[in-house]
Amino acid sequence: MPTPRGLHAHVLDTLGQRIVDGTVAPGTVLRPEDVAAEFGVSRSVVREALRVLQSLSMVEPRQRVGTQVLPSTAWELLAPSVIRWRGASSAYFTQQRELLELRLGIEPVAAALTADRGGDDARAVLAAALEMVAAADRGDGRVYLEADVRFHRALLTGSGNTVFAHFAGTVEALLRTRTSESRDTITGWTAEAAARHEAVGRAVVGREARVASDTTADLVRVTRDEFIAEAR
Repeated sequence: MPTPRGLHAHVLDTLGQRIVDGTVAPGTVLRPEDVAAEFGVSRSVVREALRVLQSLSMVEPRQRVGTQVLPSTAWELLAPSVIRWRGASSAYFTQQRELLELRLGIEPVAAALTADRGGDDARAVLAAALEMVAAADRGDGRVYLEADVRFHRALLTGSGNTVFAHFAGTVEALLRTRTSESRDTITGWTAEAAARHEAVGRAVVGREARVASDTTADLVRVTRDEFIAEAR
């Protein structure tokens, strides 16, 4: 039998995905008694799930109305849970484009700062990139993805900017939405993409801030353009 935590996660994920998919439309009132009856759970489990959705600005309790579903313009779109739900919806390509455009404004700056600082984080960027190269040669998508996550996390945290470091969780969530995506060929984890990561890593370790910024911009821009082309 599922644990209370497991029940909570199931209710939360199901409701969150329904809201993102539009199955539960904005303005819909979620009644705890109805949700509890549908899932066969206690109202306390439902209330916990609704509290999380409220923290993500996906629902809002209204006096004498109930808990009402909010439109996507209100959602916390950088929250990992929302990214995961959107990544499993028809908004997949839109989300990739939007967040890659945001990353274009952040990651090149982070790369330059990481190159300026050097140290263990800079070396971690290159080490992850080289692991991506090796994984691409073997066709090992799982190892490639984990190295890719480490690469971008090190790039952002190595900047010394706590806001950039916080953004690493958003980037990781976005990268992980690609693991189950079968509508495009980008999840092939190409050697060319790995080589672009290696170029960034070598510039960062070499403390070439301008080169690190430019190669990171190229890396993100190419990925964005691939998604735009694939979505057409």
